[in-house]
Amino acid sequence: MRIGMIPGMLVVCCTGTLHAQEPDSLRNVSLSEIVVTENYQYLRNRNTTLHLDVVGKEFLKEHFSGNLMQTLEQLPGVHSMDIGSGFSKPVIRGMGFNRVSVTENGIKQEGQQWGADHGLEIDAFNVEQVNIRKGPASLLYGSDAMGGVVEITQAAPPFDDQVFGEVSLLGKSVNGLFGGSVMLGVKKDRWFTKLRFSEQHFGDYRIPADTIVYLTQKMPVHDRRLKNTAGFERNASLFTQYRKGAYMSDYMVSNAYQKVGFFPGAHGIPDPSRVEDDGSARNIGLPYSTVNHLKVTTHQEYAWENILAQWDLGYQNNHREEWSLFHTHYGSQPVPETDPDKELAFVLNTFSSGMKARFTGSSVWDHRMGWDVQYQRNTISGYSFLLPEYSRFTTGISWLTTWKPDEMLSVSGGLRYDFGKTDIRSFTDPYLETYLREQGYSEEIVEKSKTRSYPVKRDFGDFSGSLGIVWAPAKAHLLKANVGHSFRLSGANELASNGVHHGTFRHEQGDPDLGSERGWQLDVAYSFFGTIFSVTVSPFASWFSNYIYLKPTGEWSVLPHAGQIYRYTGAEALFAGGEISAKVDLPLYFSYELGGEYVYTYNLDEHIPLSFSPPGSLRNTLSWEKKRMRFYVEHQYIADQNRVARNEDPTPGAQLFHLGAGFRISVGRTDVELTLSARNLFNTKYYNHLSFYRKVEIPEPGRNFQLLIKIPFKKLF
Repeated sequence: MRIGMIPGMLVVCCTGTLHAQEPDSLRNVSLSEIVVTENYQYLRNRNTTLHLDVVGKEFLKEHFSGNLMQTLEQLPGVHSMDIGSGFSKPVIRGMGFNRVSVTENGIKQEGQQWGADHGLEIDAFNVEQVNIRKGPASLLYGSDAMGGVVEITQAAPPFDDQVFGEVSLLGKSVNGLFGGSVMLGVKKDRWFTKLRFSEQHFGDYRIPADTIVYLTQKMPVHDRRLKNTAGFERNASLFTQYRKGAYMSDYMVSNAYQKVGFFPGAHGIPDPSRVEDDGSARNIGLPYSTVNHLKVTTHQEYAWENILAQWDLGYQNNHREEWSLFHTHYGSQPVPETDPDKELAFVLNTFSSGMKARFTGSSVWDHRMGWDVQYQRNTISGYSFLLPEYSRFTTGISWLTTWKPDEMLSVSGGLRYDFGKTDIRSFTDPYLETYLREQGYSEEIVEKSKTRSYPVKRDFGDFSGSLGIVWAPAKAHLLKANVGHSFRLSGANELASNGVHHGTFRHEQGDPDLGSERGWQLDVAYSFFGTIFSVTVSPFASWFSNYIYLKPTGEWSVLPHAGQIYRYTGAEALFAGGEISAKVDLPLYFSYELGGEYVYTYNLDEHIPLSFSPPGSLRNTLSWEKKRMRFYVEHQYIADQNRVARNEDPTPGAQLFHLGAGFRISVGRTDVELTLSARNLFNTKYYNHLSFYRKVEIPEPGRNFQLLIKIPFKKLF
């Protein structure tokens, strides 16, 4: 579908985004556009004991990439676990997957936690503000937030009655991306409605290499384009809000669809013939994945004089499929009659409900309580097997009290109890049974191996707790400390997966006897906000008694072409590190910014580092800004990552250079915003240690020139 068809499709495809009340504020306040500054960051951080990064429209525009997590990884302590140029998922302080919760307007996003090759299904054009909470956020957000939270919220509606909108156009050179988004909104009396349609198309992306090596096989990269990494995504949304006196309600419907190819040399058995040039850089051939994420939510809120009551209700349908040319390792397995190339499919239905209440009986004491419930049901299909069907029920209740005797000091403490119930269906593979017998395996091995998933019915329950302090001895100084106990319910993949996961190139096997993940976490942050200089230093340390990870067992899998078994295992583990960010305003409209991070991980049982540990990095940015223009040059240093887990490759470091510029040009009665950037200016060959393609020696995309154009408009009634 061409971008020129967006206005017409906007009328047909209406879906949306819900606004959720910030847990730090009692009421919503209508404001003009917020530009995030250190002073605003200071005010927000005074209301939470966890380290908080507030990202607004200016930051998102300046670093926009069409991919939310690749945009947010400009912040210290935040990383993007990439899958080519299409999918990305968040990593905060070395923790990812089910340890980081992503909420969009009050509802936790469900679907991206399946594995390393699954990303977020969120329209990056529709993100207006992001709050990133680093550290143990389980108390307020549940067991999946022990590593942090990426909280996506809507900007406040305009104060005046008006019709407004925005047209955005995006282009990239590295993969021939062209995309765009159209937004139309109306603010009239008590009603506020906004519609958006976005679409992006991209081709095979370029890398600074002619060959890659996978399992000792050298495979060419024709024209330095990674074959079959093209794709497209299409998003639509509808959001409406009603306010009357102390009552407010939001309603949202959104739908996100993505189709992205997998590099054939990194899927299944390596074969140089599969990576031969097919004559097109924009077609999507086998293997590829599709995902459709439908979300319907509502937020209800009523404020009395001293009480604020909120209720969030949501439904999500996440439908993911992986398609690959039918191949069977078992001679007895017939070709499916329908959809013969559908390798794997997961359909996850999630129902969520959350209630919150806040009591402010005096200027000194503040109390908050919450109760949330979630039910999930997953079904599967396809000719291969990795994860069985299951259902999951979770509920949790929390209480948080804050004592604030004056403007200098604030102490917060709270408890939460979560209960979870998982019911996993059994699965027996008759084709594997026949194959093993034909290969001459003993009857004991045949009987043990043919059952790919045992029935699992498990109950989980545990407490989370947090105690923190915020001290502001003077206006420019802010000191925070928080200690918390967190736990996480084991996921269905950790309990019952059992098959070759081509996305991660190994046989992954769950352990039905795994317990909950538990740990203690300490967070400290000091910030200084001066007139021309500001700095924030935030060290942290975490200890886990049962950190769940994939361990190479040394056992050889009986599945063909599977190698050894990697089994989910609990271990005692340690995380430590910190971030630093600083800014200096210089003469002649110049400014300098510094951002750095480091994470240390250690498996205390195996005496080795943990896998997927991000390397240390440092960003130095020099900017010049005056009136309607801004220019910047950035140097990014990525350290070597030699502290790796067993059977994990070390990753060499790199030094990258980036340029950027932004302009506001008056055209008629509106300001057209242009943002230009050149990433990896010298086309440096380097690897992302967290990348999906790192194991197959595929470097990161090469030099990329990008242009983003935004044309806002409005008309007052």
